[in-house]
Amino acid sequence: MIGVYDYTVILTYISLFISVIGMTQAMNGRFRTAVTCLALSGLCDMFDGKIARSKKNRTDDEKLYGVQIDSLCDVVCFGIFPALICFLIGVRGPVGNLVIGYYCICSVIRLAFFNVLETRRQQVEEGANKYYHGLPITSMAIVLPLIFMLQVFISDCVFVIVLYFALAIVGTLFIVDFKLKKPDNKTLVFLVLLVAVAVIIVVVFSKYKVPKPHFFEKPLWKFFKS
Repeated sequence: MIGVYDYTVILTYISLFISVIGMTQAMNGRFRTAVTCLALSGLCDMFDGKIARSKKNRTDDEKLYGVQIDSLCDVVCFGIFPALICFLIGVRGPVGNLVIGYYCICSVIRLAFFNVLETRRQQVEEGANKYYHGLPITSMAIVLPLIFMLQVFISDCVFVIVLYFALAIVGTLFIVDFKLKKPDNKTLVFLVLLVAVAVIIVVVFSKYKVPKPHFFEKPLWKFFKS
């Protein structure tokens, strides 16, 4: 069998599996479950690198495979999956398609850049990189649950508008080259707790009325005009 199946990549596979399940839930209108899956997928991705680096006798091919498989899974988990959720919720029409396409392209550009950068870095040094170049794509697993938490307190109209801006802004931050220090363990714990609270609020308090297709099929400018 081709591929790697040891403990260094299992969490990455689990993250992808959870996201695929979340996509099926979103397509069936179960958005609370989908958001929960996105958060769980982000949690897996948060620690898969630490687990992989714990194995001291990895070959160069295993290291390169880890870089590639992580990015390929991230394309689905934090690129396509969030875009699908936003589309199903109401980011549609010409403007919506443009925003979703832009976000997905930025996701792919960021991950391709990461692959090149990380492959070159591993040839000259060991350990983890201490800085991100641009916003990491996993950030959408934090941003989207927090935005979905707002849906409990704001109208559906405002909620959809926020989704438009979130996709455009986060996508842009993926490809803007600025240095962002990687979070330490305390920060990671805080982020996990923050997302957990957001997910709990969404699951417990959100009614999550599935938008009527004919309502959100209209372009955004017609949505405001009506």
